[in-house]
Amino acid sequence: MIVAGIMSGTSADGINVALVQCVGRGLKTRVKLIAHEEYPYPSVVRHAVLAMMNAAAASVADLARLNFVLGELYADAVLATLKKHNSRCDLIGCHGQTLYHQGEAKSFLGRKVAVTWQTGESAILAARTGVPVVSDFRPADMAAGGKGAPLVPYLDILLFGRPRLGRIVQNIGGIGNMTAIPAGAKHSQVVAFDTGPGNMVIDAVMQQLYSRPYDKDGAIAAEGTPDLEVARAVLRRPFFRRKPPKTAGREEFGREFVAHFIELCGSIPKQDIVATATVVTAMSIRRAIENFLDKPHTYREILVSGGGAKNPTLLRMLGEELENLKVKVRTTAEFGMPIEAKEAVAFAVMAYQTWRRQPSNVPSATGASRPAILGKITYA
Repeated sequence: MIVAGIMSGTSADGINVALVQCVGRGLKTRVKLIAHEEYPYPSVVRHAVLAMMNAAAASVADLARLNFVLGELYADAVLATLKKHNSRCDLIGCHGQTLYHQGEAKSFLGRKVAVTWQTGESAILAARTGVPVVSDFRPADMAAGGKGAPLVPYLDILLFGRPRLGRIVQNIGGIGNMTAIPAGAKHSQVVAFDTGPGNMVIDAVMQQLYSRPYDKDGAIAAEGTPDLEVARAVLRRPFFRRKPPKTAGREEFGREFVAHFIELCGSIPKQDIVATATVVTAMSIRRAIENFLDKPHTYREILVSGGGAKNPTLLRMLGEELENLKVKVRTTAEFGMPIEAKEAVAFAVMAYQTWRRQPSNVPSATGASRPAILGKITYA
């Protein structure tokens, strides 16, 4: 079966589409990437998405409109990818655009609830493409007592688990998330959780200080000197001390966090603020390994994916942080998985498992009480 996976992450920079051939069942599924394309959001759409993420107030009408607009954009992206590669697909797996994610239960209207919201109308996507769609993956895990994230560890186990080699797979998108796979690990031994900000704080600082959406090639951070006292102060926040399973998003590292971070930096040069934001991401990953992994010295490689893998300054800082642990920094591209494609591939694979009535969460990663079949199916 050929499945189109769609991912648009917390950085809200655009849409990734992966065409994936899936054969087999469960953890014996064989996965082959056929094609991968990226489509940036129109600037007005990105602005709207960022404005509505974790917003204290938003127009109900605009939220409904955004849902349908994103459905159209997802359909455009899939159809363009199929046309460009002269291909077809039998199924679509669409993560949707996260507007809010609260993995911990909180009181609301007399009930304690954990909640999540990914938008992008699957009915539009199915109607435009003529292909059934699996969407809204996170709630089924949350209904089983999990935090709804991270979900990508299912793919990490399939692709990167090895009998004699302990590996860490680290995605650095808007948020950083880690999958730690011990050598020869069973499904229940895999640990996965969000490590903290990935590119989110770096991007926000660049937007505020330089009116640029991100630090291209880490060039600004490379010119600066990180303020390690500020970085250590940031890493004393409760999130970084909380034991897994745990998740994060803009509600944790969004606009309020960035305002506080810039205030902490005081009058240091702008490039030093960017360098400090960058080292926070690197230090948070190292601390996650040291504090939350059993026998951290047994891991020999960290395979990085996501937009952060395009930032050589961030990768250099990460390598320096991990030098004493003797963990080698590599990218998933070295193993045939393009750095921007992995999450789109993951939701293609999870959609395939749902279609086959197979669970695809990893309870040891999300905290769920049981394996769960993820997502909702919209027929064309």
